[in-house]
Amino acid sequence: MSLDVTQVLLSAQSADGAIRKHAEESLKQFQEQNLPGFFLSLSSELANEEKPEESRRLAGLILKNALDAKEQHRKNELFQRWLALDAGAKAQIKGLLLQTLTSPVASARSTASQVIAKVAGIEIPQKQWPELIASLLSNIHQVQPNVKQATLETLGYLCEEVSPDAVDQDQVNKILTAVVQGMNASEANSDVRLAATRALYNALGFAQVNFSNDMERDYIMRVVCEATQSPEVKIRQAAFECLVAISSTYYDKLVAYMQDIFNITAKAVRGDEESVALQAIEFWSSICDEEIDILDEYSSEFTADSDVPCFYFIKQALPALVPMLLETLLKQEEDQDLDEGAWNLAMAGGTCLGLVARTVGDDIVPLVMPFVEENITKSDWRQREAATYAFGSILEGPSADKLAPLVNIALNFMLTALMKDPSNHVKDTTAWTLGRIFEFLHGSALESAPIITAENCQQILTVLLHSMKDVPNVAEKACGALYFLAQGYVDAGSASPLSPFFQDIVQNLLMVTHREDAGESRLRTAAYETLNEVVRCSTEETAPIVMQLVPVIMMELHQTLEAEKLSTDEREKRSELQGLLCGCLQVIIQKLGGMESTKYAFLQYADQMMELFLRVFACRNATVHEEAMLAIGALAYAAGPNFAKYMTQFYQYLEMGLQNFEEYQVCAITVGVVGDLCRALEDKILPFCDGIMTQLLKDLSSNQLHRSVKPPIFSCFGDIALAIGENFEKYLIYAMPMLQSAADLSAHTTATDDEMLDYTNQLRNGILEAYSGILQGFKSSPKTQLLMPYAPHILQFLDALYNGKDMDDTVMKTAIGVLGDLADTLGVHAGPLINQSASSKAFLEECLASDDPLVKESADWASIAITRAVSG
Repeated sequence: MSLDVTQVLLSAQSADGAIRKHAEESLKQFQEQNLPGFFLSLSSELANEEKPEESRRLAGLILKNALDAKEQHRKNELFQRWLALDAGAKAQIKGLLLQTLTSPVASARSTASQVIAKVAGIEIPQKQWPELIASLLSNIHQVQPNVKQATLETLGYLCEEVSPDAVDQDQVNKILTAVVQGMNASEANSDVRLAATRALYNALGFAQVNFSNDMERDYIMRVVCEATQSPEVKIRQAAFECLVAISSTYYDKLVAYMQDIFNITAKAVRGDEESVALQAIEFWSSICDEEIDILDEYSSEFTADSDVPCFYFIKQALPALVPMLLETLLKQEEDQDLDEGAWNLAMAGGTCLGLVARTVGDDIVPLVMPFVEENITKSDWRQREAATYAFGSILEGPSADKLAPLVNIALNFMLTALMKDPSNHVKDTTAWTLGRIFEFLHGSALESAPIITAENCQQILTVLLHSMKDVPNVAEKACGALYFLAQGYVDAGSASPLSPFFQDIVQNLLMVTHREDAGESRLRTAAYETLNEVVRCSTEETAPIVMQLVPVIMMELHQTLEAEKLSTDEREKRSELQGLLCGCLQVIIQKLGGMESTKYAFLQYADQMMELFLRVFACRNATVHEEAMLAIGALAYAAGPNFAKYMTQFYQYLEMGLQNFEEYQVCAITVGVVGDLCRALEDKILPFCDGIMTQLLKDLSSNQLHRSVKPPIFSCFGDIALAIGENFEKYLIYAMPMLQSAADLSAHTTATDDEMLDYTNQLRNGILEAYSGILQGFKSSPKTQLLMPYAPHILQFLDALYNGKDMDDTVMKTAIGVLGDLADTLGVHAGPLINQSASSKAFLEECLASDDPLVKESADWASIAITRAVSG
């Protein structure tokens, strides 16, 4: 088809919607009818110096998007589609892309480098395009700075797209040499130097071998540190970004450089542009993160991971680091408290100070308190706010013994400031600090000498309720403080000091939700979150007040459903409110439905509530569906078998939730609700099981569903089997092969990182919960023999887990439980199999000796069941 590609690309950017739409349709058609021609046309457009810049840039952008996507399954499709193209066409396209790197037009070069990296990301792991890196490196020796700059940019993107193990060390060395040379102070062209510095940031993951070599590491570090002194602000910022990345990737290699790094970061924080100073502070925050992680691993029993020693950089730097951070606190912006997304020097400094406190604990207190005492009463709001922020920042980390005496003195002062300080800034930070006091220094941690007592509780509440009427940002922080105050009494039993004020608290929070300006500063959301926490932590004594809340919240939800003809903006606000109200009802259901004294009276509302929830589903909004689903799960749990009467109406929405691949959180929550329904309805769920099982099996077979939903689906099989017992028979032939193949996969997965290991353990746990539920469901049924063919595989799975040595405690507990279930359900038939199993004896012994009481309890039970089965 003949198509004037240039014209179509320009039309696709037209201000006229109709012209734009027509152009987009033409491009889509071209792509569908002749993919190689489509790619060739776009790459020719991008490479053609006579074409307008706008059409070239869009051509490159469309090419890039045709090679990559966010969703994994779509990404795979696009990868395969490219790999399947004719080799001649691909070579031509790649030639045009490389040619574009020499273009005098900056945007064309930059777009081409992104597309080249995307193609490399597909081909290099497949051992294709082997000459690419060499051809890019030969460009580095070109005289023209624009070619050098574009090539370095391409190398940077390439390192972002390709995994380090796909490139051999010899090529890595050459890339790093080219990049580091481009960063050198001797490079006269600042665009080249900037591109090289940004490329190094992406290439650091490739530099493991080079960072292990002292000379190479010294050279890289010297060049990075020199670049932080460049006259160009963008280069200085990019160089500090490299230092931040080095601090987390190569923490254990930094000892020799810390003194120099301290000097250059201190200079930047005190005198450089904000964008550079922020990165200099970020370096220290990053070091704190590393040391907090290492020290956490030291203190936990699981020491296999702490192979990196802690160098205590923060502790050593404290005397100089803390004063530097305290200075930044005085550099606030006038209206930062009103801007939710604000991030500036003062906020970065305070955040870093908080991380330092968590890293070194008590040692920070004497370094910060003089600053607090000196500035807290000054006439300039900046000094009062900085002092309050400094105090609030160090409340997590140091011991309660160290902080309690200071907080006891500060509390009255803070309460007065929150009522009377003329500055909103100071009030905002004061309310935040009170919240931190209640979060870290209140509740079970301080039973012997509580900071909040029956005497001062009333004063605290009076101030907080008063502040909820203040401007939205202060009111929001006051709600947050009340949230933590309530949370501290969650274990107070019947004697919560909040009980006498409960009615007042609830009424004030409801008033906040109705404020005209509750949409600002997340105020409405904060008020509902606090109301939920107040209800969750309430006692039997105040249950009648919570009961009065039910019709109030139901009425509000009803009103949102009556609104008609809303604009998009209003519809969004309504959805948000519906989500908050459903969330609030869920907490109330759990509270009142969980207490014998209120359960019966509360369930009188169940019909009306269910009707409201079903109407909410008709509104078609994902977040609201999540909240409504969770509320229904709670209601099912409270109503028990009586929930069956709602199932016919509710089932269609349950099915919709299970089919919702796109909004996978909705799908995951719905799977959880199926579990709640199984526990509530038991065998009354049977009429709906065909539909539910069909959908769950479909979900598991889909490559579109987010992987995080798969573990809960497996464990849901167990819930269903427990609920319907031997009626699960007809699903065995579908469910068991799925479980077996997933078990094989998860037993032999070598996790490459913590995230992968967590997921693998979640998957294992889901599979084991399924086996456990199925085994228990068939117990004492005449049909237990149906499970015998699956027993050897289950035992093999347990062997593989035991031998893999990378189970967490949860998996260990479930796994030993499954061994017990197998023995318990199959009895003497399982005995010989268990005796033959390679590691069941050793596994049981290990679990019996476990320090984890839950693992030990599970193992004690399993031991009895196994002894019966083996000796029978």
